[in-house]
Amino acid sequence: MPENPELQTFKQTLKMRRNYVGKSCKLHYEVSPLKIVRASRQYMYDDSGNEYLDCINNVSHVGHCHPHVVTAGQEQMTKLNTCYGFLSDCQVAYAKRIVELLPEQLCVCYFLNSGSEANDLAIRLARAYTKQNDVIVIDNAYHGNTENLISISPKKLKEHNLPIENWVHVVPTPDVYRGKYREDNINPGQLYANEVKLAIAKAMANGRKIAAFISEPNQTQAGMIFPPKNFLPLVYRYVREAGGLCIADEIQTGLGRCGEHYWAFQSHDVVPDIVTLGKSLGNGHPISILVTTKEISDSLNEFSSSYGGNPVACAMGMAVLDVIQNEHMLSSAKSVGKCLMDELRRILPNHRLMGDVRGMGMMVGVEIVQDKESRKPNKDAAEALVYKMKERKFMMANEGPDKNVIIFQPPMCFTCENALTVAKALDQALAEVEEDDLRVNSGSNLNIQVPLSVLTNAKHKLDSDDDEDDFESPGKRQKISYEEVD
Repeated sequence: MPENPELQTFKQTLKMRRNYVGKSCKLHYEVSPLKIVRASRQYMYDDSGNEYLDCINNVSHVGHCHPHVVTAGQEQMTKLNTCYGFLSDCQVAYAKRIVELLPEQLCVCYFLNSGSEANDLAIRLARAYTKQNDVIVIDNAYHGNTENLISISPKKLKEHNLPIENWVHVVPTPDVYRGKYREDNINPGQLYANEVKLAIAKAMANGRKIAAFISEPNQTQAGMIFPPKNFLPLVYRYVREAGGLCIADEIQTGLGRCGEHYWAFQSHDVVPDIVTLGKSLGNGHPISILVTTKEISDSLNEFSSSYGGNPVACAMGMAVLDVIQNEHMLSSAKSVGKCLMDELRRILPNHRLMGDVRGMGMMVGVEIVQDKESRKPNKDAAEALVYKMKERKFMMANEGPDKNVIIFQPPMCFTCENALTVAKALDQALAEVEEDDLRVNSGSNLNIQVPLSVLTNAKHKLDSDDDEDDFESPGKRQKISYEEVD
């Protein structure tokens, strides 16, 4: 067996994964996966040395393997990395820097290891403070993978065909492009907020009380949904009048990604009671933070997280803040995001399957539709487009409840040159998808599939008849060795 995992062939790595990693753990580009062996800034490299422009990896917030962040982690690891229970200069200094970036009343930090942990604690804090139980969530939202969080993640409930618990109240997604109230309605923000008011009234009529409303200020996995004006201010008011708290899930939207401010909620002129942060804080290193008021914090008698806020995580978190400030990443997100949206909107009239372009800073979505008039979602075309972009060496993803929204959430070091390059490639790839549609379907009942060149690429094909005997089947424990792999 090779000592260096990078020396394994693609086929060997794929077989080992199929033997030892859960089948439900899906790969990006499931039909034609990539073996990525290194990354730098906004680029990733596969085992054949191909360079890909990463348009989706928001976890590597300031860029893959940023040298300042890597060095901070390495240096701290040579000194100390330990669990909670000890005074730490690094932790308190980091907490102070985070608090200084937030509104004054948000002044108490809890350190954890993942966004799911932070959101789980947010619900626990809300219930402890309000002495109430129920939670209001936005349809198609995703807030984490613990049992409690799956219960308040309509995206996951639908995927797994799970029932909605009686303590969860789902309100419509404030989508003005394909939602219940659209851009041609008068004051859609008020109309969507009224749905929250109605949900509160129905809950109270049934003898239930609201502990919290939780939402991303801008919804990401719901398909890059940017709520209309007045929606969040009105919702926050209605929830607080009902005795509940307002939780801002900034796990994917925070730390300057939206361009104007450090936090997306600031773009909506609201101040939450609890803010949860994750993923991007450590540029990929496991860390998350919950920030709340002193009054809410004091309602919880005891809390501990074994490695939450460990010295290495805090050192890397401090380094990320350094990079954001020193490399002017807020202003860059604003200007580069505008450059990307301008280019995408420029090509919008040229494509009948391109329905909408929307965004804020380094969060941009392109809605792929069957036609501009009906606005019906087009998952097949979106998926084909993602694979065609992969062939052009651009990493993309399609999200949203109908998997028809191409999303852009790149590392914050993305440049205007990158934006121009990816928009040009998208223009060409989408033209090919539209040509395939006309040729195969004569313009009706679109049924585009993943490109044939992908499916016939033997190296990257997940399933092949000659490989079947090399894998364990349920109930078998036959192991393979590298010597047995062709």
